[in-house]
Amino acid sequence: MDKNTRLPRVGPKAAPSTAPASLWSNRNFLYLWTGTILSNFGYQIYLVALPLLIYDMTRSALTMSMMRAIDFFPNIMIGMVAGVIVDRFSRKRVMSISVLLRLFTLAGIMFLLYANRLELWHLYVLGFVLSAAGYTFGNSHHSVLPLLLDKKQLTAANAQLTFVDTLIMMVGPGVAGVLIAAFSYEVSFGIFLACIVLLWICVSLTRIPETASRATGAKFSVWKEMKEGIDALLDNKVLLTPTLAVLFNNFSASLTSGVLMFFAVDVLHATDQQVGLMIGMGAAGGMVGSVCIPWLRKRYGRGRLYVGCVLTEVLGFLLLVFAYAWWVIGFGLFIRTFAITMSNVVYFTIRQEFTPNHLLGRVAGTSSMLMKLALPLGLFISGIWAEYLPIPLLFLMSAVLTFMMFLILRKHSFVNVQ
Repeated sequence: MDKNTRLPRVGPKAAPSTAPASLWSNRNFLYLWTGTILSNFGYQIYLVALPLLIYDMTRSALTMSMMRAIDFFPNIMIGMVAGVIVDRFSRKRVMSISVLLRLFTLAGIMFLLYANRLELWHLYVLGFVLSAAGYTFGNSHHSVLPLLLDKKQLTAANAQLTFVDTLIMMVGPGVAGVLIAAFSYEVSFGIFLACIVLLWICVSLTRIPETASRATGAKFSVWKEMKEGIDALLDNKVLLTPTLAVLFNNFSASLTSGVLMFFAVDVLHATDQQVGLMIGMGAAGGMVGSVCIPWLRKRYGRGRLYVGCVLTEVLGFLLLVFAYAWWVIGFGLFIRTFAITMSNVVYFTIRQEFTPNHLLGRVAGTSSMLMKLALPLGLFISGIWAEYLPIPLLFLMSAVLTFMMFLILRKHSFVNVQ
């Protein structure tokens, strides 16, 4: 991010003289929006039920953390390959096959569970496949939105998707706990299975325009097409700047996220109920951010808004440094999640608008993989640090690193992006 590089005052292409139709009158968007809501709700239940099932099987924290890591691996391991698939083939077909793969994988887990033949390695293998299929669907979904909507509607669409996703993250774990206590793991997985079936129906009903097809005689090379995605990201100065910023900010955030719950429980002696309220305050910040962003984007432009979000994150980290009670952490999480939600919506929309759609799957896969690379390092450092040194110093380090990124961005021409 060279300070001397001057980007033009850029923004989306001029809209036609007639305003675009309402987001909610777009039937194709509504199909995908509804299907995504149902799928994410079921997935939240799955995310709670699966580690509890593993705990009942093994009574081991290590096996539970291994499952969490396996759920994270597809983002790094197949991100670029998934992008090639999304760009190479019919987006609707990729989405349908991804949903069906999740359906059959979850059905396999349920069959083994009913037959009392489920073993830990089954969950590791099938869980990886389910996560990989879910990531591929998400990449395709992200790439399809610009084909269904006017550019002016993308910010509102991403904000709506984020709002509902955050709401589900608040409600889903509680519903999962009730289901597991009242019924069984089979019922919890069965609800997720039903949600996936409904998602497949919604995808089938959606009419998705096809991007320009490639020459049929062209030789297919995964490596060549991945390189095209990398080159497209590196050449896109509007997108590269926030991508590097997210990579840097993810590292600083991971220094905090890895030990925050430990700090709340072990140092501040927060109860289970207080931890739940603390997390709920953070989720509420995300919901407020998703509601505010359309108005703030119009008032300040996306570049200034993004840079302002980075500075707001610093305030959230500083609250954690001086936290003496669980509710102070809750306010810090509210502020940080408020800012992160808005910066994420800005980033997703910029990526959709400033990337040619036939490259969007690969650019999304490459940038997503790049942004996640720093997370394991930050989590490892924070875990070692917490064993020997005061945890609030980690929060201060996160604040300093994030403030440094703010100082760089505020002088960069990215701030002019509208």
